[in-house]
Amino acid sequence: MPVPGRAAVAQLVRAPLSATSAGLLVHRRGGRGIEVLLVHPGGPYWARRDAGAWSIPKGEVDDGEDPLGAAQREFREELGLAPPSGPFLDLGSVRQKAGKVVHAWAVEGDLDVAAIAGATIEIEWPPRSGQRRSFPEIDRAAWCTPDEARRLLIEAQVAFIERLAAALAR
Repeated sequence: MPVPGRAAVAQLVRAPLSATSAGLLVHRRGGRGIEVLLVHPGGPYWARRDAGAWSIPKGEVDDGEDPLGAAQREFREELGLAPPSGPFLDLGSVRQKAGKVVHAWAVEGDLDVAAIAGATIEIEWPPRSGQRRSFPEIDRAAWCTPDEARRLLIEAQVAFIERLAAALAR
């Protein structure tokens, strides 16, 4: 039996990441115009990454779970705050490089990013040390203009900013 090549192994390694996630793109009107809420992933892997590392608050959709309900649950878990109550605008979905499909809804709201106190994750750190450490799932959140968001967001999620801008322009 032939040994799989690097591409095949990479595909297998990425397979668990191809889950479906759902999130909320919270927006507000402020002194700088429209601003959107973005979050930065916590933990040592992301500590030095900025541009292209941020995301909308999102998380995995459980089997049989309503995606919008999952987006609201994940918002609460990641930020430690209740999500805005709606109305919700369906922004569709995108597929990220690793294969994960992300569904998003826009909702208008305002919150104090300094009040965020969300969930933690536990990982082995340093790698192969056998030691497990806890890190915040997100280490910070920020209100960003659409131009700032385009620079900071994971590439595929920029489409959500474009879709929100088009909807708000109507």
